[in-house]
Amino acid sequence: MKIKLITIGKTNGDWLLKGISEYKNRLAHYTNFEMIEIPDVKNRANIPFEKLKELEQLEIEKYLDKDTCLICLDENGKEYSSEDFSTFIEKKMVAGTKQLTFVVGGAFGISEQLLKKSNDKIALSLMTFSHQMVRLIFVEQLYRAFSIIKNEKYHHK
Repeated sequence: MKIKLITIGKTNGDWLLKGISEYKNRLAHYTNFEMIEIPDVKNRANIPFEKLKELEQLEIEKYLDKDTCLICLDENGKEYSSEDFSTFIEKKMVAGTKQLTFVVGGAFGISEQLLKKSNDKIALSLMTFSHQMVRLIFVEQLYRAFSIIKNEKYHHK
């Protein structure tokens, strides 16, 4: 199964980049993982939030394959424990899902239209994280999910 993570904006900070790189390398052992960073919309400070999210949606849709299972990371999505998230991933694998595409919106979230098109919505926490931090947290949780599926020692319970 191929897994994509689509994000808006550049990842800033060496410590974030190092952490993301570490978990991307670890994920290569389990799955074909690709992370796509879409550049911020130009002149975004002068664009109303809803219009900005629509413009970001148009860019995101360029990277959505028609047979993908689209999952938006959204504060109003379903929350999972790490174990439950691993079960979610495993069920997708067993069902023969060829590709999962996870989307992290920009600073103001994901457009309503894209949320409606998604197959699922997932919240990483009730807490608010910067959209850049979400990238690292998500990649680590994805790695953790695969280590749970494989019954490896990374996850302690």
